[in-house]
Amino acid sequence: MQIIRSRKTYDVCVIGSGAGGGMAAKVLTEAGADVVMLEAGVYWDPVKDSKMLAWSYETPRRGADIPERQFGEFDAGLGGWTLEGEPYTTAPGEEFDWYRTRMLGGRTNHWGRISLRFGPYDFRRKSIDGLGDDWPITYDDMKPYYDKLDRLVGIFGTIENLPNEPDGIFLPPPAPRCYELLIKQASEKLNIPVIPSRLSIITQPHNGRQQCHYCGQCGRGCAVHSNFSSPSVLIPTAMQTGRLTIVYNAMARAVTVDANGLADGVAYVDKTTNRDNHVKARVVVVAASACESARILLNSKSSKFPQGIANSSGTVGKYLTDSTGTSVSGFIPRMMEQVPHNEDGVGGMHLYMPWWLDNKKLDFPRGYHIEIGGGRRMPSYGFIGGIHNYTGIEQEGSKPITFGGYGKQLKNDYRRLYGATVGFAGRGEMVPNENCYCEIDPRVVDRWGIPVLRFHWKWSDYEYKQSKHMQETFRAIIQEMGGTPMSPMPTAETGYGLATGGRIIHEIGCTRMGSDPSTSVLNSNCQAHDVKNLFVADGGPFVSNADKNCTWSILALSMRTSEFIADERQKGSL
Repeated sequence: MQIIRSRKTYDVCVIGSGAGGGMAAKVLTEAGADVVMLEAGVYWDPVKDSKMLAWSYETPRRGADIPERQFGEFDAGLGGWTLEGEPYTTAPGEEFDWYRTRMLGGRTNHWGRISLRFGPYDFRRKSIDGLGDDWPITYDDMKPYYDKLDRLVGIFGTIENLPNEPDGIFLPPPAPRCYELLIKQASEKLNIPVIPSRLSIITQPHNGRQQCHYCGQCGRGCAVHSNFSSPSVLIPTAMQTGRLTIVYNAMARAVTVDANGLADGVAYVDKTTNRDNHVKARVVVVAASACESARILLNSKSSKFPQGIANSSGTVGKYLTDSTGTSVSGFIPRMMEQVPHNEDGVGGMHLYMPWWLDNKKLDFPRGYHIEIGGGRRMPSYGFIGGIHNYTGIEQEGSKPITFGGYGKQLKNDYRRLYGATVGFAGRGEMVPNENCYCEIDPRVVDRWGIPVLRFHWKWSDYEYKQSKHMQETFRAIIQEMGGTPMSPMPTAETGYGLATGGRIIHEIGCTRMGSDPSTSVLNSNCQAHDVKNLFVADGGPFVSNADKNCTWSILALSMRTSEFIADERQKGSL
């Protein structure tokens, strides 16, 4: 096999351009490093490529999913649960779904921008409840980087002084919508706190970016850079230094090593030519996403690392976790026939519910937060599907409500129902377990001959009981609002509606950090125990995943890791 080898040796090679890779490129180029970035997908410009202001009726599909955009044809994410020529497998009888994008910025282009700091308790869960493991770092170690991140990117929210929901440096939050105020009213009667959301969408001009104009389509990519994505905030800054080279359609095959066992570059496939290439670098930062990074390390076998690079502990791929998730929608009759009004706001919730209970008094050990939805969003494919399922009692009396049919009456029913539903989704913390991991499938390769991942997944009773609690809570809120849940309560046989592993797209772990090289892959600086010039800068180093979305912590941890690399390079240690 002929390999095209670069003559130039870069200071740093970064694999991936999303939250972790984008931040690494920004910090390291600003510190003077000459960086090459390998991106497995295509160039994507939110200004030119975003469909932010497209109308659903402009396409015959009305915004429905398409194979290359599986969250809708206007969604910014180029990718999905399946990628042509890039399979993955699961162990017999088990389920795990893996969402991947192939574009500059990766999944930062279409995420929900929910930007929650991990709290003090989240770094020391084993010390609290005896389950899992503590992190080798604390919230105090991370706080300076969360603060820098808030100032750099911009995030709205309010100071709440909650013990495990650290406050940040906030821009003003947008006003709650009508349905959100009704949810807040009902929730507080049930002693469930409701506070303004914390989203990385700017509500005031910030660092040269203009404030959000409330079109409500953040998932399509923001053409004015008002929400956070790597191509809007991180990559341009790195490019302006003149020290970042981006190689697109570069599918990383393996990290290579020299005779001393140090990383000396990355072997990759040029997807446009199917030719094998090699780029040389003095430091390698793997930030391809938790599972993809584990795949790269496991495939990086050599005489010095027969189990894969940085895997002397056998821990690469282990302790994979995802957020728990389940959801319920409800029909609220008193919200029917609303006066038409503009409530778009940002492309996400203006209010949410942080975890509010004491797990010591419950039958599951970790908490969850509640994300809310509803209102008068832009109609698209599937709009008010299953209209015949909307049942209840007319607000003014005891007349039963029924909908359906066809023609003029059906159109009128849709108008009456527009904005009369609410939705609740829980996002909780699972306890890492030995049954959830990924490994190299010994028989399956992708279109370039690179061995693929095989997933193993098993929820524990902790997560099923947590999901049951979520379902009961959501239904209680809907009933307090005078509404009707749109689905029956799921049973124990169906896992209480707990989403399949991977479906929440918060997969982390696989290259966890720790103080003991025999049970972890990385040290507290996300530096491989076995290879001092190899680092991981995505969700892989996480020891556990809190009841918070993980992107904000990926960004802060990558910033911390990258500053460490810059300091070590300045000292001459790398």
